[in-house]
Amino acid sequence: MQFRVLGTVAAVTDHGDPLPLGPAKRHSLLAVLLLHPDTAVTVDRLTGALWEEEPPRHSRTVLQGHVSRLRALFTEYGAAAQGIELVTQGPAYVLRLPGAVVDAHRFEELLGAARSLREPGEAVSVLRDALALWRGPALAGTVRSPLLENAAHALEELRLAAVEELAAAHERLGEHGTAAAVLRAEAAANPLREPLIAGLMLALGRAGRQSDALDWFHRTRRLLADQLGVGPGAVLTDAYTALLRADAAEASVPSAPVVAGTGAPPVAAPGAAVTPDPPAGPAPALAAAQLLPRRPRGFTGRERELAALDRATAGAPGPIAMITGSAGVGKTALSLHWAHLRHADFPDGRLFVDLRGYSPAPARDTAAVLREFLLALGVPAEGMPGTPESLGARYRELTGHRRMLVVLDNARDSAQVRPLLPGGEDCVTLITSRDRLGGLVASDAARPVPLAALPAAQSTALLAAVLGPDLVAAEPEAAVRLAELCDGLPLALRVAAARLATGPHRGLAAFAGELSDEHTRLDLLRVEDTGVAAALGLTVRQLPEPARRMFHRLGPHTGATLDTCTAAALADCAPAQAAAALDQLAAAQLVVEAGPHAYVLHDLVRLYARSLTPGCDRDGLLRLLDHRLHTLLAASAAAEPGGEPCCALPPGARPAVGIRTFDDRAGALAWYSAERDALRGAVEAAAAAGLHDRAWRLVLLQWPLIVWQVRDGWVPLLERGLASAELDGDPGGQSRARALLGWVLSEEGRPAEALAQLERAPELAALAGDTAGEAIARINLAVALTRSGAAERDGSRERDGAHDRDGAAEQDGARERARDLLVRALALAERAGHTETATLAHQHLAHHLLADGSPAEAAAHAARGLALAPRLAAPRRVALRTLYGRALAATGRTGEAVRQLGDALREARAHAYEEGEKAARSALAALGVLTDR
Repeated sequence: MQFRVLGTVAAVTDHGDPLPLGPAKRHSLLAVLLLHPDTAVTVDRLTGALWEEEPPRHSRTVLQGHVSRLRALFTEYGAAAQGIELVTQGPAYVLRLPGAVVDAHRFEELLGAARSLREPGEAVSVLRDALALWRGPALAGTVRSPLLENAAHALEELRLAAVEELAAAHERLGEHGTAAAVLRAEAAANPLREPLIAGLMLALGRAGRQSDALDWFHRTRRLLADQLGVGPGAVLTDAYTALLRADAAEASVPSAPVVAGTGAPPVAAPGAAVTPDPPAGPAPALAAAQLLPRRPRGFTGRERELAALDRATAGAPGPIAMITGSAGVGKTALSLHWAHLRHADFPDGRLFVDLRGYSPAPARDTAAVLREFLLALGVPAEGMPGTPESLGARYRELTGHRRMLVVLDNARDSAQVRPLLPGGEDCVTLITSRDRLGGLVASDAARPVPLAALPAAQSTALLAAVLGPDLVAAEPEAAVRLAELCDGLPLALRVAAARLATGPHRGLAAFAGELSDEHTRLDLLRVEDTGVAAALGLTVRQLPEPARRMFHRLGPHTGATLDTCTAAALADCAPAQAAAALDQLAAAQLVVEAGPHAYVLHDLVRLYARSLTPGCDRDGLLRLLDHRLHTLLAASAAAEPGGEPCCALPPGARPAVGIRTFDDRAGALAWYSAERDALRGAVEAAAAAGLHDRAWRLVLLQWPLIVWQVRDGWVPLLERGLASAELDGDPGGQSRARALLGWVLSEEGRPAEALAQLERAPELAALAGDTAGEAIARINLAVALTRSGAAERDGSRERDGAHDRDGAAEQDGARERARDLLVRALALAERAGHTETATLAHQHLAHHLLADGSPAEAAAHAARGLALAPRLAAPRRVALRTLYGRALAATGRTGEAVRQLGDALREARAHAYEEGEKAARSALAALGVLTDR
């Protein structure tokens, strides 16, 4: 049996037949064990290799399953007979096997042997045998976890070293053309690997192809500038200088670096000439250092931010401007666009570097960046200072009297930036970062220019710039929807445009429909290695541990807004800890601070957080739902003071850790309105997870806003709540849901549907023993019957011009039934001591009696309701006082009526209750009393 990791990870029989290893995680498990043969590999290390992000809680079980399957495969194919065995050793696993059966082991042995050979012809033969073991990229077919990616990178570095050493051996044989052929393919595959390009240039030069060699230099220089924003490093520039100075065939610079400690003969590295001719003199300083990448294509909008950059870089000596914003928001594009617009302002040049603060590659070394800057400023490689301190001093000296722009892109923190700040007062520094870099503001007076998502018009303009205006103009509404689903992030918009431009033919509306599915949106917003999730992942990896832990817990959240208390519930921590973590997330631009203890969590960020938790985070969702229920109870108590809760918490509900407080009714209703979408999302999430006992309560506890904005499309939500109450088997919940749904349907002018719901509500409440619920159900049914009768009566008049006798009798019966329902509701509420419900019954009885021509009885009920109402919300008192005034007027007590109506008008105005103000003013006008508006 043989094992392969130099290509697709595989186990093959001696006949070359592959073993059926199964999924990628099992390939990954085998790969890690093969990379550490005869070594105990801990479960934690294996777990880290099998999952790209945070592993699930059942990861140990999954790992054990893959180990068991591998053992079964080994048994089936007789591995033990060849000395191959997978054993458990405490909290670890060991794969015992002869080293010769692993291709990576044989490769390293051959490479070591080649390095010990002094005869280049023998080295060529051994190195070719070693490289023949490779069948593709190392560790292909495994999970892209950091551990395995690092291992694959290390193996690839060894392979490239072997290629370079093979070329060097051909060089020593005088086979310069063969050396160039060996290096050319690798140079094409690794166009930014400068030592490799330098070796190819020198091999081509020695083969008499100096033009090709110089072409490789210029091609690489352009690539470095366009893709990394840097100039050629020392190894490449030295090879270029060697080609220009002498005949390449006589150049003494070999094509490959020596590998320390291998026993290879002393060979100089590329660019380190053994016997160079002394330079004729110092290299001339560049007229203007230019390291700026090309202007970004398709840039659109951002006029406000461009103006802010103009202001931030004007006036003060040596100004520093910082473009800060979330991943994918377009910070680099804005900085480059502005830099090109202001080209004439910087006659001495523009420097640019990607500091890789948030990148899969390691962050840039400060000394290396300073060397690149000094090369661009005209310092020759042989005159380069030797220490970081002296590099920095020379850099500040050279920039001290120049008018230059320095763009430091993708900075992680202030410490990374400070050594790269230029020395001159006429220099401008422009920094981009996902962090707010508050330290740089404090120490160097840097001026922040925050960058938010693109507004809708600029988002669609960006789509038009990439896709063409005709396509966007053909589907303008779909383009707006697409921009919304991309959260206005330029990265997401560009990826979406790339999908549309390169994928199967489909319109904007069809693609927007696909993006509407939250489960696949992040996958659709990825093209090759570019995507929103990848960009966000780089930010999350750099977070401090508390913030990273908080971010991983945000997945179940259902809204755009997030407060400290909700975050504490999601993360199962104290509010103070949640506040600190949220501040760190805001600093990293993953949430946006919207006010004290209030943050905005954009959809794509929320979906990425959810993707970090495989499956449903049921515990997190339960914590969120129970927190929502506690908060809704507090809000309803503030919105309807003195009222009784319409439901209790479900059994097993988590206790409240930190619940926001509401000062008054207005504050509670404002919160209800702001959280409406998030609460709807919570209901949907609860129902989808089968948590119906939470779902219907989340609906019913929104009743203060539902009653306040009754004609605002509540029916689908209430139907969802009723369905959950039925699935939960709770008759009390069903009764309350039907009563509220019937009320809304009645207010929407749908009497038949309203009565169908309301007729069943009282009996369900009685079955549940919910006295207050039964009373409310009877009140709502009475009101619906009265309205239905009035509508029928109006319709009869329009049809016949006279009352139909049977219809009139039926309407009289409905009015009598409505009165009986209200009287019964009042008795139930008073018997149970439910003050708020009793007040409501008095109010509707007063209204009913006044309409039926019994003003004295109506006045009595209104007065009794008012006596109970001081603790209730202002709208209830205004309604009762207006009814009382109208009833008093109908009994001839005009003076008292005017006083009551005047009080109702003043209280309605004081509480901005427009409907109540209108009713009171209308009643006063009927009495001939004019009021100022």
